[in-house]
Amino acid sequence: MKNKRRQFLKQTALSALGAGGMLKGLAGISEQIFSNSKMERGNPDDSHLSVIGLYGDWAAGLHENTLPSFSFRREGWKNVDKWRPVASKRVKERMSIPDIGKAPRLTVIKQFVYDGLHIQELSWQLPYGRATEALLLKPENVTGKLPAILAFHDHGGNKYFGTRKITKTSDQQHPLMIAHQKEYYEGFAWANEIARRGYVVLVPDAFPFASRRVMIKDVPQFMRNGLDDSDPENPTNINAYNQWAGQHEHTMAKSLFCAGTTWPGVFFAEDKIALDILCARDDVDRDRIGCAGLSGGGMRTVFMAGLDERIKCAIPVGFMTTWKDFLLNKSINHTWMVYVPLLPVELDFPEILALRAPLPSLVLNDEDDDLYTMPEMQRADKILNEVYRKAGHEDHYKCSFHPGPHKFDKKMQKEAFDWFDRWLKQ
Repeated sequence: MKNKRRQFLKQTALSALGAGGMLKGLAGISEQIFSNSKMERGNPDDSHLSVIGLYGDWAAGLHENTLPSFSFRREGWKNVDKWRPVASKRVKERMSIPDIGKAPRLTVIKQFVYDGLHIQELSWQLPYGRATEALLLKPENVTGKLPAILAFHDHGGNKYFGTRKITKTSDQQHPLMIAHQKEYYEGFAWANEIARRGYVVLVPDAFPFASRRVMIKDVPQFMRNGLDDSDPENPTNINAYNQWAGQHEHTMAKSLFCAGTTWPGVFFAEDKIALDILCARDDVDRDRIGCAGLSGGGMRTVFMAGLDERIKCAIPVGFMTTWKDFLLNKSINHTWMVYVPLLPVELDFPEILALRAPLPSLVLNDEDDDLYTMPEMQRADKILNEVYRKAGHEDHYKCSFHPGPHKFDKKMQKEAFDWFDRWLKQ
């Protein structure tokens, strides 16, 4: 299975835009341009090469021996509380977060009980696009205010699905979601699992996934590649849509740049609305809110938890490395959704999460994750350790490396849920 997946990834990378592809094997990455880095770096003679050829060493060397200008690790910064607002302001400026207004009116589409959980199907209308759909899960027959989790779904090369990737609302799941949860979550709907521990869990569809996806009928005819939006739940049509959406990701990213914003900026604006909605609930203790997600969800966790202090406990899973790793080795493996122009000279990627110091953070990595190199994952851990230590709360940060490929399996979920319990149930 693994060898077939790697061969598929290699063929997809070589064919680039022409192939598209669902890239079933890697959660949270762009569909059509990936290659398996382990396979391509398997030859020791390739270890010094970069994904941009001879330009790699030059580009990496532009700021190689200089700490980023807004880094708390610089000698000029002594007090984390004075550093945080200055650095956060700069990150938000670089992200060019769009103003999308306040939390809109919430609609409860449906509510029911399943497998011990009270579940609500929710929606809200932002000033643009179709309504955002979300799921709210909490233990059945529990009263009073509970701690809460803002749960982010992964990317998975699959924009057709969103909340369904990490939830289960009936015994009848879509077969693609059964396979998805088996591959990345050891068969568990992790949002359900954490809700059972006594949390209110909100899972929104991300931009542009599921309810927020770009519909074929909404783009010009010449872009549709013969596709339409009929019979959408058919697996063949879903795969065809995901191939199309992978090719469209470049267009979306470039268009957002032209609009004066960034993909992380749009993510943050929409995720902040979801957090506003969660905090406004009568059954939520807004002083005990956590955030987590795998892969693309881990990336969103980094930005949300780094920039919004309402997140009291954060767990990015399968998304922690350095800008250098992206530059030299892994930009080919990742979605356009990651990048913030100019920010790398001001903060390294781990330092976005470090903006929340000393609030507790747990980073979960996989030792055989093809999306990152081990040296740069370890360097990211070192950076976060240094920031938390300098902030005087080294014990509020933890990083774990688990065996295996890109995933959030049962053992990792237990560690994550225990970390939430430690910090949100005191």
